[in-house]
Amino acid sequence: MLSGIPDTVFDLIELEVLKLELIPDVTIPPIIAQLSSLREMWLYHTPAKIEAPALAFLRENLKSLHIKFTDIKEIPLWIYSLKNLRELHLTGNLSAENNRFIVIDGLRELKSLKVLRLKSNLTKLPQVVTDVGVHLQKLSINNEGTKLMVLNSLKKMVNLTELELVRCDLERIPHSIFSLHNLQEIDLKDNNLKTIEEIISFQHLHRLVCLKLWYNQIAYIPIQIGTLTNMERLYLNRNKIEKIPSQLFFCRKLRFLDLSHNNLTSIHSDVGFLQNLQYLAVTANRIETLPPELFQCKKLRTLNLGNNCLQTLPSRFGELTGLTQLELRGNRLECLPVELGECRLLKRSGLVVEEDLFNTLPSEVKEQLWRADKEQA
Repeated sequence: MLSGIPDTVFDLIELEVLKLELIPDVTIPPIIAQLSSLREMWLYHTPAKIEAPALAFLRENLKSLHIKFTDIKEIPLWIYSLKNLRELHLTGNLSAENNRFIVIDGLRELKSLKVLRLKSNLTKLPQVVTDVGVHLQKLSINNEGTKLMVLNSLKKMVNLTELELVRCDLERIPHSIFSLHNLQEIDLKDNNLKTIEEIISFQHLHRLVCLKLWYNQIAYIPIQIGTLTNMERLYLNRNKIEKIPSQLFFCRKLRFLDLSHNNLTSIHSDVGFLQNLQYLAVTANRIETLPPELFQCKKLRTLNLGNNCLQTLPSRFGELTGLTQLELRGNRLECLPVELGECRLLKRSGLVVEEDLFNTLPSEVKEQLWRADKEQA
């Protein structure tokens, strides 16, 4: 375990990121000013002290700070004078016991803060987070499974463009989100969501282009999903979805659609309307056949079909000339279509399939796929 920062570190004048971990008695010296490119610092279980000239340097130059702590007293109070700090990441116990929030009240002084990430066990949002939230662009909370209640204060964070509420045991989509009209991306990963009937209210978020509802318990997609016509990236993987409504394919701007690890038995024929689709994943479902309309998605670059019940593949794969990744492993296939040779951007490394199945291709197609890998190397 180090007792301080080695002097040789300060000779690395092009250093941009400085990570200090498990150094209990470190003092940041004035010589840190030699690190003229320093913009990011990590303090992991390191309650650092700092000399005044060093603080003056960091106050002007530091843009991003990561702090991990066991006891909240490990958070140095001097961080609240970092007037140009734009990103703050806090990982540790911030529960309301013993007036823990008082220690982070200094967040109000960080007037330039745009990104706040909290990985903790909150039961409610501290008032100081709401206050800071007025000028935040991104708020990320990973609550590690603790139920986060009382989210009404979110509606005050009117400048948010990204919101992540991960592992907060929400069960329903919080209504306060629908007041945040600048939101472009929402991530509600792993929240025990069973229903998303509130999805109709997302239509009022006209700038929303990315919605992540992955790792939940969703079994049913309401038809109102078709109102999200500006959506470009939709994550519905790791749920219990059995059927996709045709209205989803009204979202014609979709470029990324992940439906993997669900209970689907088919791909809807309306998938052909998604002319901008570049990424489609339906891995680990129970799909038996592919609709002809799938091959109208000419912009597809990634198509993940692994671990399904496919027995044959249509010859129309050759129409997907932009494919760079095709996952087929874990199906019931006996051979691959020779037309894969028409997918000129596909390499052997991008074709995820059992070796014996790969060997059913004609030798010239196999050589073409291998050659594409070698040319890249």
